Amino acid sequence: MSEANKPAKSGTRTYSKKIRVWRGDASGGGLQDFEVEVNPGEVVLDIIHRLQATQAGDLAVRWNCKAGKCGSCSAEINGKPRLLCLTRMGDYDEDELVTVTPMRTFPVIRDLVTDVSFNYEKAASIPHFTPKPREADGTYRMQQIDVERSQEFRKCIECFLCNDTCHVIRDHEENKPAFAGPRFLMRIAELDMHPLDTVDRKQFAQDEAGLGYCNITKCCSEVCPEGIHITDNALIPLKERVVDRRYDPLTWLGSKIGRRPAE
Repeated sequence: MSEANKPAKSGTRTYSKKIRVWRGDASGGGLQDFEVEVNPGEVVLDIIHRLQATQAGDLAVRWNCKAGKCGSCSAEINGKPRLLCLTRMGDYDEDELVTVTPMRTFPVIRDLVTDVSFNYEKAASIPHFTPKPREADGTYRMQQIDVERSQEFRKCIECFLCNDTCHVIRDHEENKPAFAGPRFLMRIAELDMHPLDTVDRKQFAQDEAGLGYCNITKCCSEVCPEGIHITDNALIPLKERVVDRRYDPLTWLGSKIGRRPAE
């Protein structure tokens, strides 16, 4: 197709667009089509708000900051987990159908709002940060390299898009009791990297949080709005430490002679 015949990208003028939104609750529902005005520079959340104001006053959507920092407006746009406030309408052709649905991995409460309590339950199950005693002068000391190593993970806004896209629980509801999901395996990795923490969570990661279920497809990293390299920088290193603990002969020998803590 020549450049002249390609559909125009939105974002340069006001136009009318067809948008499809899932409506319903825990008992069921379906997709509903709307015709809505789109202005230059708008994001999908703007369109959802316009629908609420003009055509569907009872449309339920969770949001807060509209700046990509609270993680509240997580949903799926054309099947991809995204934040409504960071997805520009200009990313789609004017004649391209945009379909907005709730996160598939979590139970629907109403319309685009899902019950994400699964995530808070997993967060509460992780052994908390337990620092070693302070230095003699009453302070804690850390090397800058140790600070920087886990700083990336603290950018997480807990939008739960990584857990939503992870096929381990997205496609297998029965795995939820045994799998914490990428967000909380990353939290375990962050704590395990902390030089002041004294708790060994490797066994917990494998036996309680389901680290072995993760097959490092990197889909969690791909949808992270903060650009965190969840798989490469958190999950793979955590897997390596668990394997070292269980199977590395030098680690095993060290535990026997007291050089390393025994299981």
